[in-house]
Amino acid sequence: MSGILYLCATPIGNLEDITYRVVRTLNEVSLIAAEDTRNSIKLLNYFEIKTPMTSYHEHNKVTKGPYLVQKLLAGENLALITDAGTPGISDPGEDLVKLCYEAGITVTSLPGAAACITALTISGLPTRRFAFEAFLPSDKKERKRVLEELKEETRTIIIYEAPHRLQKTLEELYGTLGDRAVTVCRELTKKHETAFRTTLMKAMEYYGEKVPKGECVVVIEGCSAEKLLLEQQKCWEAMSIQAHMAFYEQKGMDHKDAMKAVAKDRGVPKREIYKELIQKT
Repeated sequence: MSGILYLCATPIGNLEDITYRVVRTLNEVSLIAAEDTRNSIKLLNYFEIKTPMTSYHEHNKVTKGPYLVQKLLAGENLALITDAGTPGISDPGEDLVKLCYEAGITVTSLPGAAACITALTISGLPTRRFAFEAFLPSDKKERKRVLEELKEETRTIIIYEAPHRLQKTLEELYGTLGDRAVTVCRELTKKHETAFRTTLMKAMEYYGEKVPKGECVVVIEGCSAEKLLLEQQKCWEAMSIQAHMAFYEQKGMDHKDAMKAVAKDRGVPKREIYKELIQKT
């Protein structure tokens, strides 16, 4: 029988945030695949874990992934860890998981720390629905597309950012989303942890003068449904009623249903749409 791949969450800062189960598993598996062995050896030494490690990261996943799968198929149990947090979230762990499922290998996750959830829970912003974007794309065109999509996102938005890029990212967010409530979290679970609750404009001004330290998680208020509806209504109102009707009729709606849809979009009674159409004929 094939072995099992264990996705082991490791601390994002405070080493006490590791679970007993993760420590036991890391001791019991045959091999630990780590994003950066130089970083992970500090964790293993702290908990006196002697299990051998191998690297598995974005730059070697194409060749190392199949190698790890072969070991699992041979019956070995392996653990996957990232530099900090839960493997598979915004890292190449997701590719290894996919390879394992394709090969019929069992994958299980040992829960623990995750920076996105930790930041969300202390942000003071709505937590029931959220959109996790991780790091925004580095490609300018792709980055602009993602930011435009977030403009109408009603869920709380979570973004990762490096300290030296935080100011620029805040400027882009403000320029695209407008001013929103935001919580900038830094040094999560560490001695100098901060959760700076403010607005995008004030955060942009603050970090323009004070260079942040430590990895950042930016939690942003989603677009309110009322604001989104108002913006959509403005968009429809800029269009003639005839063009608005044609939009729905071209989608296959009959004339009566199209009138109902147009009236709803514009926030007016259906009779006003009917009256306008009659006057234009």
